[in-house]
Amino acid sequence: MSETATTVKEIPSQELKEKVIAAIKQVYDPEIPVDVYELGLIYEISVYPVNNVYVLMTLTSPNCPSAEFIPSEIKDKIQHIQGVNHVEMELTFDPPYSQDMMSEAAKLELGFL
Repeated sequence: MSETATTVKEIPSQELKEKVIAAIKQVYDPEIPVDVYELGLIYEISVYPVNNVYVLMTLTSPNCPSAEFIPSEIKDKIQHIQGVNHVEMELTFDPPYSQDMMSEAAKLELGFL
């Protein structure tokens, strides 16, 4: 191995998952003033060795005008976390999104409580 080769330091999975959540919380649906994490659009976040991230998400509807924009913005934010190796995004509509998936904070912000 050459001296110029860098060793990738594995980030503890819980620490990386928290950083991923913080990054996702920077992304908003342009039509709703709540971040996509609090909206309940993120179904799963998995961290695999070495610093690989998988996100399973949905959108508020299959016809969402932001269908291409939101997943790519989430992926971009996660890729900017120092040490992240690879990000895989998967979009699903099963189960279909409902307002019940929103956090209490999102429901309060949107006046549903």
